[in-house]
Amino acid sequence: MTIADYCIFASLLVVLLTIAPVKWLGIRSFDNARPRDPHFYDDPLRARAWCAHQNGIESFPFFAVAVLLAEFRESPQNLIDELALLFVLVRIAYVLTYLGDRPTLRSILWVTGFTINVAIFFLPLLQGV
Repeated sequence: MTIADYCIFASLLVVLLTIAPVKWLGIRSFDNARPRDPHFYDDPLRARAWCAHQNGIESFPFFAVAVLLAEFRESPQNLIDELALLFVLVRIAYVLTYLGDRPTLRSILWVTGFTINVAIFFLPLLQGV
């Protein structure tokens, strides 16, 4: 397996670890029988964690497909690995800025992550260069 392959798994972990601590810390008010109860997310930090989690779910498929496509098309593996690792680091920073209520920086990081995904997706075009 490549570094980029491990980054796919790491990206999934970031998605899960975004919401798990919030649920665990709020165990007294979290009802596992109703995990999507909107009242649990009335707290601003919990609401931001939920939104960051949802955004992670939305960004994961494009990242995974971009990495696998670039590898399948035999793009330069070192570039795939570096960009995939950078994406995971940007996603971690994105989650932290979401939790820290820093909307401008969060938006910049979102655009950065999306741009990295686009770059990975189009890496196969470099083969002819």
